[in-house]
Parts: sequence; C-alpha cells; structure tokens
Amino acid sequence: MRDVCVIGLGLIGGSVLRAAVTSGRKSWGAAAVSGPVPGSDADTASADGYDASADVADALRRAAATDAVVVLAVPLTAVRPVLALVEEHAPGCLLTDVTSVKAPVRDAVREVAPSVTFVGGHPMAGTAESGWPAATEGLFDGAAWVTTVEEDTDLMAWKEVAALALDFGARVVPLDSETHDKTAARISHLPHLMAAVLAAVGAEGGPVAAALAAGSFTDGTRVAGTRPELVRAMTEGNREALLPVLDEALGALGAARGSLASTGGLTSTVQTGHDAVRRIAEQRLAPRTTVRVRLAAPDARDALRAVGERGGRITAVEGDTVVAEVP
Repeated sequence: MRDVCVIGLGLIGGSVLRAAVTSGRKSWGAAAVSGPVPGSDADTASADGYDASADVADALRRAAATDAVVVLAVPLTAVRPVLALVEEHAPGCLLTDVTSVKAPVRDAVREVAPSVTFVGGHPMAGTAESGWPAATEGLFDGAAWVTTVEEDTDLMAWKEVAALALDFGARVVPLDSETHDKTAARISHLPHLMAAVLAAVGAEGGPVAAALAAGSFTDGTRVAGTRPELVRAMTEGNREALLPVLDEALGALGAARGSLASTGGLTSTVQTGHDAVRRIAEQRLAPRTTVRVRLAAPDARDALRAVGERGGRITAVEGDTVVAEVP
C-alpha cells in the first residue's frame, strides 16, 4: 500500500488522514497555510497524535521521497496555489483530490501541475461542521466516492485511488468530471442554496419562528450552517452546471406560487416531490448484478463510466480487474 500525504486538514482532509492511519497506511498531513498558526488544524491534529504540520512544502517533499499518493483537500479557491507547490516539490506524484467540483480541478491540474498523474475524487460525505475537530475516521463508511475516469486517465493510477477509497469504507462511483458536476449541482449544490434561502426566510419570523422551528425546518436548513466560504467555493465553482438546475427550481417554485394564487391548491407540487423521493429510494434499493471490468480491456474506460452512469458502484479491486454492482 502506498503512503498517504494529505494537504488540507479540515473536515474532509482530516477524515482522510484519520481513515488512512486506521487502514494501516503510513500517513501524514499538512494544513495549507503559510506557517504555524496557534489553534490551527495542523496544531490540533498534531496534538491528537497525528503526523501533521503547517509546512506544506516539506510534506510534499516527503511524498516525493516515498512515492506517496497526495490527496488535495483544500477548497476550490486554494487549489491552484497548492498545485503549484505540488508541481515544485512532488513532480510526477500520484495526485487525487476530494474537492466538490471536478472539471475545474482537472483543468487546473493540466495547466498548473502537468507532471502529476491525476485521478479526481469526491467523497459524497460531510457535515455542517468544519475543521479538524469535526473529522472522524468513519466519515466515509458507506458513502459514495466519485473517482473520475477521463479519456486520458491512467487506469492503473485510477485503481490505486479506488482501492484507497474502498479501504476507507466508501462505495466507489466512476464518472467523468462533467457528469459529476451536473449531478452534484442537483443533489448537493442546489440543496445548499435552498437551505440558505430557507434559513433566511425562516429567520425573518423572529423569536416566534425560533421557538416553533422543528424537524422540517432544521432538516431543510442543516447545511446552511456550513462555513459560507466553502459553500461559495463549491456553488460558484460549479456555476455552469448550477445555473440551469437553479432555473428548474425557480420554475417549479414559480409554478407552485401560481397554482396557490390562482386555485389555492398545491397538489401537483407536493405530489411530484413525494413521488420523487419514493422513486429515488426505490432506485437506491433496486436489486444489483455483479459485473467485472478488466482494466486492460480496450473499452475499460467506457465500461467504468457506464457503471457509474447506471447508478452502480465498485466494490472490490482484484488484480487488474474491478468488481462492480449495477442495478
């Protein structure tokens, strides 16, 4: 197993470091800051007994010396500066990331760190909390972890990144970057925006609203508690994919408003949402068939992407073959 170097020790990066150590891999991390900061994630991780520092360059040099896989766990706004450090101190490394938008990271890697072997990643896991104290070694248990498959992806490198995610207890979903970003706009980035709007509207109700707010409000606004700069990075960074999805949502809200104003009824809106939740649940529980993809096959990339596009997942890596379950 390769060693693991994690750059960025917040909720996701910190959980990656914890999970990597638990999996038995030699692992270390660094917070992407210019120097030691009292109370920083690096200091807190170190105090908890993990190999962590605020010296990103040194961590990357260690990765280069040991041929470790480097995991980039910084917000999208910090990706390019950190990639420049990767290219300087760990050229040619195996690099993956856990950023919530994939196409912009892929393009930045090609431009800023062309020497690396890159496989994009995104674990669909998290909480409204942030920073090292919120990180847990079990955050990825049962979570979907996208590993990107592009036309130029090195499939042996992809296999290593997939194996890393599987070691953390995740379900690996192979997709190209554009499919990931369009889907994340629907099931992650739009919900963050909707939660922000719901929270703002609810707060206008003042102390009475605060006293009465119960499950429907707290469930719908939970992610509005996420650090604003992180939400801005993911939503603004996925602007192209998010805009048409936001238009869909506005259209549905407009239709609901029009129906309520004209007829006093909301049957269509409520029933459509109810049916959609049931349909998603049925799709997630659909019976699955086991298939195998040989990574040396000429059509391996297409086969891997087909697994993800059908709602399937990789469950194991066996030599040069991956085992998948598809509905």
